Order: sequence, then structure tokens, then C-alpha cells
Amino acid sequence: MNKKDSMLVHVPSGPEEMEGARRATGISSGDRTGGPVSVSVVPDPEVREKATRRRFTAAYKRRILRETETCKETRQLGALLRREGLYSSNLNTWRRQAEQGTLDALSPKKRGPKEKKPDPSLRRIAELEKETQKLKHKLRQAGLIIKAQKKIAEIFRTSLDQNEETTS
Repeated sequence: MNKKDSMLVHVPSGPEEMEGARRATGISSGDRTGGPVSVSVVPDPEVREKATRRRFTAAYKRRILRETETCKETRQLGALLRREGLYSSNLNTWRRQAEQGTLDALSPKKRGPKEKKPDPSLRRIAELEKETQKLKHKLRQAGLIIKAQKKIAEIFRTSLDQNEETTS
């Protein structure tokens, strides 16, 4: 079987062949020739890269605002916005920012949570707490060892006392 034959699908010729069955994907219901039909090409299922938010520089914003001031005829402003892929709300926001007169307002801002600088005292506290936990663990071990030594000493004393009583 060659590639051409693998792309051919049999279309049922009458309603008796269609009873209880479904048509193959890509075949129109109007095609009742009974002969083989080529199937349409399936689109690429690969996922597209995630779209990123556009960022406009202060220079770009100023240039667009200057161009909008020169638009005197009707529909020129709309044509400019379509050409640049902008919304009128962008212009309103940029005009308001320009009126405030702050250059920072015209430059793009990083979105999301702000980076926090690690506090050196917090790191030192964490180190000291870790050291305290180690020392507490060693202290518990030493306490258990001392208890065990006391028990062993008691056992030896009682056994020595019993040995002295039996020998006397």
C-alpha cells in the first residue's frame, strides 16, 4: 500500500450503509459518489509558545503621542492605532502619565511581586536555631548515657554487696 492509498477513505453510497455508523472525519455529507475521497490535512497540534505581554518604552510612547497630535483629519487617529496595534485606552493612559510629568510613569514597570532582599539577621537567627537544636540533641544523648552509667553502677554495687554477703 502506498501513501496515496493510505489517504483514501470509503464513503458509504446509500442510507442503508450509513445505518448505525458515523461518517469519517473530514467527509462532507453531500458527497455520495461511492468512490474513494481524499481526507483534508489535519492542522499541527503542537502547542504555541505562551504569548508575552507587550512592553512599551518611554521613547515609543512619546513618539506615538506626538503622532496623535498631528492627526487632524477624520479617521487618521484610527488608522494610526490600527497600524500600531494599539487601543485608545493606551493613548488615554499615556496622556495622563505625560501630564503628570514623571519619566518613570512612561517607562514600563515590572509586574508581579517585588523581590525581597534577604535579611542577614534572619539568616543568622536560622543558623543559631540550627546550632541550638544540635546542642539539645547532644545534651539528650549525654543525659541518656549518664542514666545508663548510673544503672550499671547500681547493678555492680548490688552484685558486689551480694558477693560480700555470700563470702562472709
